[in-house]
Amino acid sequence: MRLIFSYMNKFEALGLGEAIIKAVNDMGFETPSEVQEKAIPILLKEDTDIVALAQTGTGKTAAFGFPLIEKIDSNSRITQGLILSPTRELCLQITNELKNYSKYIPGLHTVAIYGGASITDQAKQIKRGAQIVVATPGRMQDMINRKMVDITNISYCVLDEADEMLNMGFYEDINTILSHTPEDKNTWLFSATMPKEVSTIAKRFMQTPIEITVGHKNTGSKNVSHEYYVVNSRDRYAALKRLADANPDIFSVIFCRTKRDTQKVAENLIGDGYNAAALHGDLSQNQRDLVMKSFRNRQIQMLVATDVAARGIDVDDVTHVINYQLPDEIETYTHRSGRTGRAGKSGVSMVIVSKSEVRKIRSVERIIKKSFEKKEIPSGEEICQVQLFHLASDIGKAEINHEIDSYLPSINEVLEEFSKEELIKKFFSVEFSRFHNYYKKSRDLNAVNEREGNSGSDGSTRYFINVGEKDGFDWMTLKDFLKEVLELGSDSLSRVDVKESFSFFNTNTEHQERVLQVFEDFRMEGRKVNVEISKDSGRRGRRRRDNDGGFKGKRRSDGFKPKGRKRFDSKEDRGSGGNRKRDRRKRSDRR
Repeated sequence: MRLIFSYMNKFEALGLGEAIIKAVNDMGFETPSEVQEKAIPILLKEDTDIVALAQTGTGKTAAFGFPLIEKIDSNSRITQGLILSPTRELCLQITNELKNYSKYIPGLHTVAIYGGASITDQAKQIKRGAQIVVATPGRMQDMINRKMVDITNISYCVLDEADEMLNMGFYEDINTILSHTPEDKNTWLFSATMPKEVSTIAKRFMQTPIEITVGHKNTGSKNVSHEYYVVNSRDRYAALKRLADANPDIFSVIFCRTKRDTQKVAENLIGDGYNAAALHGDLSQNQRDLVMKSFRNRQIQMLVATDVAARGIDVDDVTHVINYQLPDEIETYTHRSGRTGRAGKSGVSMVIVSKSEVRKIRSVERIIKKSFEKKEIPSGEEICQVQLFHLASDIGKAEINHEIDSYLPSINEVLEEFSKEELIKKFFSVEFSRFHNYYKKSRDLNAVNEREGNSGSDGSTRYFINVGEKDGFDWMTLKDFLKEVLELGSDSLSRVDVKESFSFFNTNTEHQERVLQVFEDFRMEGRKVNVEISKDSGRRGRRRRDNDGGFKGKRRSDGFKPKGRKRFDSKEDRGSGGNRKRDRRKRSDRR
């Protein structure tokens, strides 16, 4: 009892009232986090704007939730506090936490406003009386337009995960929403990072805000270690499976850039026997809720998510974050790694990269002010060893089920001819054969030289592609086709060399990852188009020209014409000889 009282005094020292202290005790909170110690006393004592920078998982919700609840008049039914958050999951998470914090304050109601649910039902909840509204910007904007919510009298506005809201393109929505609020309100901005966009919104909507920084700006959590693994681009998924198998107790979030990649990786993992699921914006709200419930209950061991969907993940026991692909924005990495190492626990953030992406790791290191450790993808033998000892450990920890006692005489009779050593070998062989058979002939995934050896001194990479003249391509139509498929500018493609049944082309080495990824499973009229990094430097020889100065090529009998440029069917279509010469000069310039 004395120990509990000591813990309670730590929160009482911040100036919190008896009702919240009682709720804190019920929830098992012991010691305030750093951001709570810094923010709560200021927000309780002063009517001020504040900018608080702290990593995900450091207790920001309580840092603004406790003082907001203390300042709300629960006897009034008007909306006094507005909290904006980037996603539905985070909106619901904040709402549930505020309800837990305020459960001993009669008459205080918090309502969540988000897309994917009935807007009419949400409007009815607000009309019954909601002192605090937690909303996503899109749904709040919609309700304001329909006059379903009144925020003209709020005293406090909280912008939670401000950097993420701006990254998601909500600047205009936030601007419009705040235009409906009083000028004399207090604005509390909480963010994990401080990019320029957050600074801009702070200057525009806040007056001389107090700034609180936990750690250094944009830095990662001190409880998270950072590792990176260099693999060939097409071995990315195989590397992911090895990392999972090398960590048998893994409870992880795997980040992909796109919804398509997220769904594909999750489906592949499920097909390979892993407890996995996808979380992305194309799922309905009910589907997302079911996925998150299964993840929190640890029925899902590997949650594959997009950055946007993952904003609502609040699970303290995540052991690993795996960056299947690095994010486009470096600051986003901070949000990703913040999914692990929460509540004082340690965590690991892993990054799978190709050799051309290693330079991005250096950029992330400068931003988060932490060093990455380069590690090797485990070999099949190493994984087998890990799994074998993990199985032995599980057996050693298992509780004996005495319901089998009555069967022991019969079991002993079946096994009596075997020694203890033989029985152990037989048992582990039954349980362990799957891993051994899968990995006994596995190759080294760290071997990247064969794909990187052709990067030229000019900073370009040369590729082989299995289409050519017989497919109706010449160098220009192939270049147009590649530009369209790869979404690259003309300056990024060079030395396009078309042969009868195959071709070569170069891109800037920085685009190597994109090229290999796009053509990983690319089909044209049902035929697989294969692209590989070529050993040919591309500096020998020139293309053969026909008598008209064009490039020799055969027209396909099926009439296929590549996208991007008109194919001439007759000399009349080509125009006069003078025009042909002029056309040749234009082609030469475009190369």
